[in-house]
Amino acid sequence: MQEQCLWTQGAQEPAPVTETLDTALRTRVCVVGGGITGLSTALHLSAGGTEVCVLEAGDIPTGGSGRNVGLVNAGLWVPPDDIVKALGEADGERANRVLGGAPAKVFSLIERHGIQCHPTRTGTLHLGHNAKGCDELARRRDQLVARGAPVELIEGDACERLTGTRRIRAALCDRRAGTINPAEYTRGLARVAQAQGTRLFTHSPVSSIQREGDGWRLSTPRGSVTADRVVIATNAYAQDSWNQTRQHFFAGHYMQVASRPLSGAAADAILPERQGAWDTRTVLSSIRRDAAGRLVLGSLGRGEGRPRVYLKSWADRIAGHYFPELGPVEWECTWSGRVAFTPDHTLRLFEPLPGIVAACGYNGRGNTTGTVVGEGFAEYLSRGDDSLLPLPLKSYRAVRGRGLWSAAYESGFSLYHLGQCLRLLA
Repeated sequence: MQEQCLWTQGAQEPAPVTETLDTALRTRVCVVGGGITGLSTALHLSAGGTEVCVLEAGDIPTGGSGRNVGLVNAGLWVPPDDIVKALGEADGERANRVLGGAPAKVFSLIERHGIQCHPTRTGTLHLGHNAKGCDELARRRDQLVARGAPVELIEGDACERLTGTRRIRAALCDRRAGTINPAEYTRGLARVAQAQGTRLFTHSPVSSIQREGDGWRLSTPRGSVTADRVVIATNAYAQDSWNQTRQHFFAGHYMQVASRPLSGAAADAILPERQGAWDTRTVLSSIRRDAAGRLVLGSLGRGEGRPRVYLKSWADRIAGHYFPELGPVEWECTWSGRVAFTPDHTLRLFEPLPGIVAACGYNGRGNTTGTVVGEGFAEYLSRGDDSLLPLPLKSYRAVRGRGLWSAAYESGFSLYHLGQCLRLLA
């Protein structure tokens, strides 16, 4: 089992041809971060005729945009009523509405620009692993149906046929959603942004941002950019002292393990319609198949630096629990990415300084949230209209005890996985 991200292996969508910034550049908008949020912002700005450049510290993709599960989910992590409770009636229902339509925005971009990212539009499945989990799914179903969402709670034999396991008692199917190869989707956004006129600079980390006249000067190791407006789109990968977004989330991790391509009746029975799925466990397990038939399992927690025997033991436990007919599985690769969590599990959109907009705290919903936030930022920067954003721009207090939050989450995840490996937990 190699430590390598599956999504860049044999990718159809080619990596963009970029350069490293080695000069002083002037532009209307500078985007920091070449992930889904940054590239969506740049793509929509360029399409509207606004001059824009993107500064990315690594390759495209490097961070979570290319390393996530690849679920194209509708909405936020928490149920709609809980979102309203956390954000208030107006903002909560606005987030429910805009993010409920986010999958359609993703699939529209893919179709319109011919992005080769193996999209599926058969929905996603939230899997009830016990009676309490099924009750939670019924609650979510009722709240979503009340808002007109095309969701269905599937039970009994129909649930077994759709999931391929007898261990799941019910599954909430959301037909708005689907799956992608996230690395290919990110590369596709980069290709389209470049075609619209965006300049992409990779291996060009921003070392400082300073006020210059009515705009901002962003310095990199070998160059600089002066821009009227700045977009900070680093999300969970914000670490530098100048980057104020790092004060507004606490970092977590998500690990994944992928098998070699599987075939045969037992494998074909697993998610036959190729939905992406995750269960209602305290520390969830995600399950999906890729275009080559691999079984891809994931869970909250850090996989990097873990002994291979630990990761293999965990993956064997989950596969054996849900799909015992498979028998022994040969695991091909493993990788991890970062997640930006907030205490209330809702995102933050704000202006840390005049002329700078920022986003963070996607809580694991980056493929869709990043896409619509990018479109909304472009509309706001070019026309002053924030209506396409899931939330209005506002001020937030910094998250206190970020290190303690991260350590507590990681410790909890590790203990839960250890319990699974030792068969203390189902």
